[in-house]
Amino acid sequence: MKYSVLTYLIGEGVSNVFKNKRQTIISISMMCITMLIFGIFFVMGENLNHFVADIEQDQGIQVFMDEEATDEQIKKLKQELESIDGINTIDFVSKEQAFQETKDRFGEKANLLEGRDESIYPVSFIITFTDLSQSTQITNKIRELENVEEITDKDDVVRTLARIARGIKIGTYAISACLIVFAIFIITNTIRLTVHARRREISIMKYVGATNGFIRWPFAVEGMIIGVVSGAISVGVLSIVYSFATRAETFVQFLSSLGLTLLQFSDMLSLVIVVYLVLGIGVGILGSMISMRRYLKV
Repeated sequence: MKYSVLTYLIGEGVSNVFKNKRQTIISISMMCITMLIFGIFFVMGENLNHFVADIEQDQGIQVFMDEEATDEQIKKLKQELESIDGINTIDFVSKEQAFQETKDRFGEKANLLEGRDESIYPVSFIITFTDLSQSTQITNKIRELENVEEITDKDDVVRTLARIARGIKIGTYAISACLIVFAIFIITNTIRLTVHARRREISIMKYVGATNGFIRWPFAVEGMIIGVVSGAISVGVLSIVYSFATRAETFVQFLSSLGLTLLQFSDMLSLVIVVYLVLGIGVGILGSMISMRRYLKV
């Protein structure tokens, strides 16, 4: 395609946007609302992935050794644990630490522990994983090691978290798909009005031999402009909405109590821009193609 022809097609697309100002403004407004809702669910999904990753780092198992284990056996077990793939961290808990933690949990009732000392507690290792999906396999390997007396884990917690995360992701994807369909509907109807107003011109172009691609391009450009402009406005509005959410003290404190933190919008900005750019251009092109079908039939 020659440069002059490309310039003409792009110019016609831009011209179409300004010829139908009222409908274009309405379409951009509706697209902004749709893309903003889409963006809210998108950043929710990103934060959910972030929460799950944070929780995964803290979830793990506690490996208790025989109460009579010697220092040499403790050292040997630690070396064996370090050789297992999939283990993220290994923290040693001495008898003294275990006894102190028990006293801390009892709080004001710590006097109930009078007459007891650290000798009744076994040493242990608190282990976290690089990938929770491997927790069962790694735990089974550890059970086969010498001097391992007992292993406590939080598999139920992990499975529950995984189910919740999976359910929310599926719901987010379903809502996002519906919003994309709605966005295509908006652009399709906007361009359809332009096409209808120029139907005689399109018919004449067909008669003189213009290809479908030549006729379609200006309308595709119009759709892309509406999509990209809507996306740019939506990114700005989304950043403002998100900043308000991250400054809501009650919400932030609630997350902090769970040991969770929200992502900074700047951490997601490049990804949000790419997603909105792809969404805006894709929806614009698809919407223009759908709206042009009846007018380009031979």
